[in-house]
Amino acid sequence: MKKENMQFETLCLHADENKRDEWGTINSPICQASTFVHKGVNVDNDFTYTRLSNPTRAHLENTLAVLEGGAAAFAFSSGMAALTCVMQLFTPPAHFIASEDLYGGSLRLFNTLKSLGYTFDFVDTGDISAVKKLINKDTKAIYCETPSNPLMQVSDIAALAELAKKSNLLLIVDNTFLTPYFQKPLKLGADIVIHSATKFLGGHNDTLAGFAVVNSQELAERVKYIANTNGACLAPFDCFLIERGIKTLPVRMDRINENAQVIAHWLKTRKEVKKVYYAGFEDHAGYAVSKKQTTGFGGMISIEVESKELAEKILGGVKVFQYAESLGGVESLITYPMKQTHADLTEEERNRRGINDRFLRLSTGIENASDLIADLKQAFEK
Repeated sequence: MKKENMQFETLCLHADENKRDEWGTINSPICQASTFVHKGVNVDNDFTYTRLSNPTRAHLENTLAVLEGGAAAFAFSSGMAALTCVMQLFTPPAHFIASEDLYGGSLRLFNTLKSLGYTFDFVDTGDISAVKKLINKDTKAIYCETPSNPLMQVSDIAALAELAKKSNLLLIVDNTFLTPYFQKPLKLGADIVIHSATKFLGGHNDTLAGFAVVNSQELAERVKYIANTNGACLAPFDCFLIERGIKTLPVRMDRINENAQVIAHWLKTRKEVKKVYYAGFEDHAGYAVSKKQTTGFGGMISIEVESKELAEKILGGVKVFQYAESLGGVESLITYPMKQTHADLTEEERNRRGINDRFLRLSTGIENASDLIADLKQAFEK
């Protein structure tokens, strides 16, 4: 059966037609080797040195390229390593227009790049006219998260792609929250997709990984060169873990999506909760765009509760939810962004974004939704 005729669920297991070895193993073997013997002086090897490429990593990269609909995918030691590599595609002076609400690690990286001649304007990338006004002669790319972390702002990828193309810019989209199961930015016109594969793609809170997926061979060659130079490649065993996670991606994402919808609506009924940030609400500003460009809303919810004391009580009182920094695993997690993911921002920057001492972020897992609600209820009322 040809790949183009397979459904996504099947592709998660069978996207790479070359993953079988001579012994016919069902799982892609872990090729724990740093160096490969040359076949001859004038013979090209598929693999020479694992920093450049490795059979296990190649299987994983081929799979994700197919799932995202890209020309090539590159696996890195973390999501931040992937983003760092992509930013090296640009030569200063380089100006970027980025979502005002971003993962704190991305903001930290962008701040470090300012000393190298990179400049940034942060804006609601859901407002196309606002984005357009910020384009100048040095602008090289538009960078967005959608939904964003942690305020769940939604950007119209197709509209941004159209603007980027007209202005000779690249569009880079962080697709960590929704994965290619729910959203395919390259199909909507984006040039590069970034993933923290540590999260939903891996799905088990057991390894760090990142991806950059590109839409052209020209970009692929440039990313390949930088990735090989930097050396932040994903090790074979970690590739195995991420590939294993991807096999169950659709099943996990469906359950996570269902749980998030139930929990978000329950949270909206609590008088102690002043605001619920969830892209799946019909009154969400980006709901219509989400319905147009995604097939699910994902498992991320943020809330603002009535007091700092209540926020801390919830964090200390949950039993099924785990108070931890990450997201996207089979276990439900709850995070305090002001002290964790966005701790490097100044208090003024956090407050301007609404990330205050009453703000919590939830990542729903695959537990039974009634147990998750019961856990939150007892933490609220303890």
